[in-house]
Amino acid sequence: MPSLIGSLQTINQLLTAGIAITAFSLLLYALSFNLRDRVARSVAVIFFCVVIVFVGEAITSVTQGYAWVNTWFKLQWIGIIFLPTSYLHFSDALLSTTGRPSRGRRRNWIRLTYLISFIFLIMLPFPNLMGSVASEYPALYLTPAPLTWVFFAFYTVSMNWSWVNFWRAYRRTVTTTSRRRMSYLIAGAVAPALSTFPYLTYASGFASDHPLLFWLTADLLNISMSVLIVVMAYAVAFFGVSWPDRVVKRRLFKWVMRGPVTASTVLAVTTLVRRAGESYGFVYSAVVPIAMVATLLIMQYSITMLAPVWERLLFYGGARDDLQLVQTLEERLITSSDLRQFLESILTAVCDRLQVDTAFVIVLIPRGSEMIVTIGDVGQLQQANLSEELLEVVTRNNLNNGAVDEDGMRLFTWGDFWLTPLFEENQLGPENEPSLLGLLGAERLPGHSTDEEQRLALETLAERAALALSDRAQQQTVFNSLEVLTPQVDWVQRLRAASRYDSTDVLIASEEELAEGDFARWVKEALNHFWGGPKLSKSPLLRLRVVQEALDEHEGIYVNALRSILRRGIEQVRPEGKRRFTTEWLLYNILEMKFMEGRKVRDVATRLAMSEADLYRKQRVAIEAVAQAIIEMEDEAQAEASATS
Repeated sequence: MPSLIGSLQTINQLLTAGIAITAFSLLLYALSFNLRDRVARSVAVIFFCVVIVFVGEAITSVTQGYAWVNTWFKLQWIGIIFLPTSYLHFSDALLSTTGRPSRGRRRNWIRLTYLISFIFLIMLPFPNLMGSVASEYPALYLTPAPLTWVFFAFYTVSMNWSWVNFWRAYRRTVTTTSRRRMSYLIAGAVAPALSTFPYLTYASGFASDHPLLFWLTADLLNISMSVLIVVMAYAVAFFGVSWPDRVVKRRLFKWVMRGPVTASTVLAVTTLVRRAGESYGFVYSAVVPIAMVATLLIMQYSITMLAPVWERLLFYGGARDDLQLVQTLEERLITSSDLRQFLESILTAVCDRLQVDTAFVIVLIPRGSEMIVTIGDVGQLQQANLSEELLEVVTRNNLNNGAVDEDGMRLFTWGDFWLTPLFEENQLGPENEPSLLGLLGAERLPGHSTDEEQRLALETLAERAALALSDRAQQQTVFNSLEVLTPQVDWVQRLRAASRYDSTDVLIASEEELAEGDFARWVKEALNHFWGGPKLSKSPLLRLRVVQEALDEHEGIYVNALRSILRRGIEQVRPEGKRRFTTEWLLYNILEMKFMEGRKVRDVATRLAMSEADLYRKQRVAIEAVAQAIIEMEDEAQAEASATS
């Protein structure tokens, strides 16, 4: 019996440490990806309380000395004190998300419960709330004090009230998926409430009479806690984000596997190896760090190798082939650097075959020509007039109809160079001829002509260069399509995410209604990335009609159209007359210097003779002025569209 109880106690210590690691990892996840959502922020408070409780319990179970044990017990109780309040806060946020916001009464009660928790916190160092440390079998605990039962009543009332709100939120969910996830959330929320409660303080007599049942129950509760807290985090991960469900699942799964699962496994193996060594009389064994490192490497290796398998099985569903094609696009992508390296290899082979020192590849683009790769001295090629001269050579030699040798290869001379055209065979030009991508040039030695072997090698190398250029051109077409598609897809994903738990009215709301309160923030983010960045290229402002109407002026490029609208909004803030550094020009100068010129905050504050704190306040006013100007432009565009329809 003692050995069994000792084994259960060791398992409990490992589970306690594992829960602390898991809760901390999930806390970081909530703070990293969806902190702007109220539900995610409130559940982050719960995770923080759980971390405090289980870190304190884990350390207390292995700490020696009354003073340290008492200190860690009191720290553990900080999490216990704030847990019922955080649950009430979380339930209120959940109920508001499902379309039942507080009219003031619930919010005031939550503030009151936070105040009560702070009062309990202030009383924690004194003996009125918690007594002294008791070392009765089977575990240490804090004895009850006169106000301990008051806290028990507060804990019970707050938790019951939270569960009433959970049930109300569950009944207000509108789709099968959201109702299922709400049930996951409620089930997961049971675990922290039960596992963190200080049972020994209120029922130490039962535990001392039935130690085996006590440790068995504690282990089962901690195992349930380990699973249900992840279930809770899974349900909360969908709040406040517009990512597709598969992205949320995959990201959370990887986070859990690489974080808490790996860390807990390493900790468990290290502890077991160390205690096994101690049982055989080894105070320290070199096997311990070896086992730690080996476990860490094996876990990371296994996750990396098995990740593609579980992603296909668990997250892709019926779209496995399409998603796998998109995910492997990065591996098959031909970047500018990749293209340059490949063409340099082609030119090296050309020079080797023709026994020359100079070669180049020129790519023809709509604006003219661009020399992208050269080998050797090509100083006589002047980039300024290269486009016109090449077009003249192409016309004179009539590449599409003539200048073909007896082997069917198009090869002609241009000064001291051999030129070979690079065609895209799958893309026909205006006269049903292959589209010209560019030219491959190589030095032509005086009085020297190419033999059959050299012509065949040159033809093969030219075909491969043309293939690389063709693939690169097709990729650019795909990227341009994605750039046009991104705003619409983002809008659909935002609608889908917003309608998960709220009423279906959100689906018929206008874009402006859905974005209310966020417009100034979107303007600020777009200005921060004015000269390039995801907050500009993926900004919700791209959906504005005024931006759509500006596309024709900017060759259909959304980013440039949005830049022009932002610039127009800034210009409307500009006062009349010549620019000055006076109070009247303050807002415009902040916008111009901070976002258009890209100066640092300290430099702008120094130039405008103001503190950085004051600069941030004035910057917020300036951004709101730009946002209001853009809203007015959008209203005018909407009115004109309605008048013409």
